[in-house]
Amino acid sequence: MKQSLLALGMLAVLSMPLYLSAPAAAGSVEVSKRAKQVHEAALVIDTHLDTPANFERPGWSILDRHDHDGDQSQVDLPRMKEGGLDGGFWVIYTGQGDRDDAGNREARDHGLIRLTEIREMLAANPTSFELARTAADAKRIVAAGKRVSFISMENASPLASDPSLVSVYYDLGLRMLGITHVKNNDFGDSSTDAKGPEWKGLSPKGKALVAEANRLGLILDASHASDAVFDQLLELSKAPIVLSHTSADAEFDHPRNIDDARIKRLAEKGGVIHVNAYGGYLISIPKIPAREAALDALSEKYGDESSRDEAAIQAYLGERAKIDQQFPVPRANLDDYMRHLLHILKVAGPQHVGIGADWDGGGGVDGLEDVSALPRITERLLAAGYSEADIQDIWGGNLLRVLTQVEAVAEKSKQK
Repeated sequence: MKQSLLALGMLAVLSMPLYLSAPAAAGSVEVSKRAKQVHEAALVIDTHLDTPANFERPGWSILDRHDHDGDQSQVDLPRMKEGGLDGGFWVIYTGQGDRDDAGNREARDHGLIRLTEIREMLAANPTSFELARTAADAKRIVAAGKRVSFISMENASPLASDPSLVSVYYDLGLRMLGITHVKNNDFGDSSTDAKGPEWKGLSPKGKALVAEANRLGLILDASHASDAVFDQLLELSKAPIVLSHTSADAEFDHPRNIDDARIKRLAEKGGVIHVNAYGGYLISIPKIPAREAALDALSEKYGDESSRDEAAIQAYLGERAKIDQQFPVPRANLDDYMRHLLHILKVAGPQHVGIGADWDGGGGVDGLEDVSALPRITERLLAAGYSEADIQDIWGGNLLRVLTQVEAVAEKSKQK
């Protein structure tokens, strides 16, 4: 394990200016000429890329095409180019562990190490990727032919031992902060904790974190949080908030999805919902106890995904295929994804919707298996009657507008 203090010391070097490369054309997926043109004209940003979990995988490189990895890898530079993905938010994900002193220290160290891994990837590939801190940076980086690299945090547990660390993360590039994951934490309630609500929304530490996020200039993300946390974020935040990867309750009633009334309130406050492509949140997939037991045993056999080398990946996928054959379950497809996306567009309007497919975190459906397939979404949006301007807003314009507003709130707080 890397020493976090050494890693932080190295980041002064990693923040040196990066240089330019030529742009690449998007799209090897078969779509109409019109769809390809519209897609290539848009600034295409995904708000939830869990790919940093792969950065330290033995033999894995962001520069190589990994489509043979199946669901183990969905984002790399070749497929970003083919799918016209200009960039997105690389996620600092931390699973919710024990909330005692030891657990909080472990979460703290994990978060700092994951941040360092992201920054090291950027430093190693300066002609292909560049850290973005502002909305203006994103446009400049795309114009230079590189991939936009924002950083987000999913689950604020790395801050539990010392919430003031959020300012360190901000200085090192963090621009989006998600409060919880699948369990409650020190900052607020999750939408899916089996124990139910602990804080009835945000905790006192959570409310203080909201104020600090506004002061610094961090986008607040309510995905995974309970409805009460969503309501309180919407009330307390001085800037618009987002849902970085969330789908529609009206299309599939699941605690991780959101109801139409809240979608409308999010839009009224200027926020954006980015639609998730995680199959279990799009359609009903029954839990088969024997299947779940077999999958748990398989995961235990091969260990943490980020530690698997090429041979282990292929062996895992072979055994996983046998489990799928023995215990088949329905799979969500592109039609299911578009049903959620089009419903949310009708409720919120195209100025308040984006894409956050949860790539490399369980997202992806049949017909939308990895980021090379993104032009298919553009084709479907055109077929549904959305204009080129609408599609540009959905793919990145809305997110950059929110970031600009968040930046303005932070700047105003500095002037007081």
